[in-house]
Amino acid sequence: MATLDSKQMVMGKSFEYALITQFEEKLKKLTKLEVIKNSSFRVAKTCFDSITSLEQSQYLLTASFAVNFLMDIEPRLSNGISKDDILQLEILPDFFGIDGDVRDVLALRLLQKWEIGVSAKNNHQAVKHSRLSGSIDFCEKWLGSKASVEYFKTVRPIFDNLAKIKKESNSQKKWSDLGNYHNTIYVPVLKAFIKEMKKNYKKDPAKMSAHLISYLVGNKDFYKVIKSNNGVEIHAYNLNGTLNLPFEKILPKYKTPKVPLPTKILSISFKKGSNTTVIIKMNNGWSLSFRIHNASSRVEPSLKFDINLLESPKELFKNTLNINQN
Repeated sequence: MATLDSKQMVMGKSFEYALITQFEEKLKKLTKLEVIKNSSFRVAKTCFDSITSLEQSQYLLTASFAVNFLMDIEPRLSNGISKDDILQLEILPDFFGIDGDVRDVLALRLLQKWEIGVSAKNNHQAVKHSRLSGSIDFCEKWLGSKASVEYFKTVRPIFDNLAKIKKESNSQKKWSDLGNYHNTIYVPVLKAFIKEMKKNYKKDPAKMSAHLISYLVGNKDFYKVIKSNNGVEIHAYNLNGTLNLPFEKILPKYKTPKVPLPTKILSISFKKGSNTTVIIKMNNGWSLSFRIHNASSRVEPSLKFDINLLESPKELFKNTLNINQN
């Protein structure tokens, strides 16, 4: 599993590097710019240098298509107000994502007090991976609230038992050795999760609903750029209305509407026929799936959520660019 994860990391970082180099290549003749060569940039470059030349050319071609399109809908990328208006390009550190900023590549103009970010995805449409354990208060980050004593009283013994199994087996016990662990571990944890979500939601429905999407999808407006084998998708998560702005009299070539946040949760329940997945449906067209799983084959005292966006508002701008590489 570690090999797969590291391969995905290398591919993801390589795509970030391809994007920032294409931004630089296409914009350096149009505006004064600076690439911030921080530790994240160096890691991404190392990853890019480690993949094959064929993969490199594919990533650069895909990034080129994406950047051309972003330049069409973000005129401030190409246009400064003076010679002092420098466009800064930066790859953000991963820890920004802990607090809900999912952007990987940032374009920033300090003089215009303007920025746009790109979340770079390589064949990947999940929104976030989050963990549950006997000590993690998921409500605090997800909802801006506190998980109850009752929630921890329910889940802590389950995770404490997993910690005991891990310790007594010297970290050798596998999940498959536990029998029907979906029903004995996943189901009670997910039931406690559902109960706690509902309890916290009732405190302030509109605030909790919006907070959940902001944290899981992204608390800063961004473009999601999803690379596939023969194309690239661009989604505009214009939740706060900061994307797609004109520059003086220069208008964007396409309109990306402001996307409404949810104001209420319609239902939280197990996916039909599943004992591993919870579906949360909200108003304004939002729907998310939360699939719980063990990240390792060996027993650990925590579980991981694979969270995917099932439905998004009709206002969410999406555009697919097909790339012919023949």
